[in-house]
Amino acid sequence: MKNTAQVNRIARYERVCDEIRQANEDLKSAIALFVSAKAKAVSLEKYYTGRLWKKDFADDEAGLIPKELKRGVLSEDGVYDLLDEYRSLENRISEK
Repeated sequence: MKNTAQVNRIARYERVCDEIRQANEDLKSAIALFVSAKAKAVSLEKYYTGRLWKKDFADDEAGLIPKELKRGVLSEDGVYDLLDEYRSLENRISEK
């Protein structure tokens, strides 16, 4: 004779295990993607703090960049905030 409460409990915790397993896999994938973006973040920061960004920004302000071109990278605050958030998340990941 089966114990319904026991079967329900086991089934419930089996679902919990499945959810935690999936969360672990999702987080591992997200961390791997985030870590792989490091070189891109370094490259973006070099561009953003360099003379080419300043030239691109000035040319955009002068109307020399096509208006249909996506150019959020020329947003001073947007890039700064993005890189700041990246560094903040990087610090959280490396905390022990």
